[in-house]
Amino acid sequence: MSKSALIILADGFEEIEATSCIDILRRAQIKVTVAGLSDIKIRSARNLIVTTDKMLDELGPDFDACILPGGGTGAKNIAASVKAARIIKEMHQKGKIIAAICASPAIVLYPLGLLRHKSATCYPGMQDTFNDDVSYKNDDVVVDGNIITSKGPATSIGFALKITEILIDKVTAEEIAKDILYR
Repeated sequence: MSKSALIILADGFEEIEATSCIDILRRAQIKVTVAGLSDIKIRSARNLIVTTDKMLDELGPDFDACILPGGGTGAKNIAASVKAARIIKEMHQKGKIIAAICASPAIVLYPLGLLRHKSATCYPGMQDTFNDDVSYKNDDVVVDGNIITSKGPATSIGFALKITEILIDKVTAEEIAKDILYR
């Protein structure tokens, strides 16, 4: 049975974080659906316009993973969406993978209560929003249960490979890492 992933894009998203995940997960034969939060065309933090596969309003929580790229504005836009919050919480309750990078762990996951009593990372400095109920780790990628968090643009390939390892297997992630000349 093939695995599936939902990547939510909102205006102001971080390009590298989104496209690294799309690329690597598709190399792993994971069915990736890129969903636009406010439109089918979403503008990134540096004005790259991406045409998404669907509008988030057309989708539900029927995926194996939900991936939230960062970018301060993009993360704030996702955090403001009732629809995104509902999908993220439903997927989390079903034990599906919830993966967030850069600003998204602090701005999206933390306010939803998904990081309570978990270890997590985020863009440096944003951990100041965490209370004592989150164990901040200064690692590139942190996995705690079904939650995967990562620091930011430069860690996005390792983040996507970790998602691949958990959804598929370590061998597939290692083969992709070798093919793309990662480290």
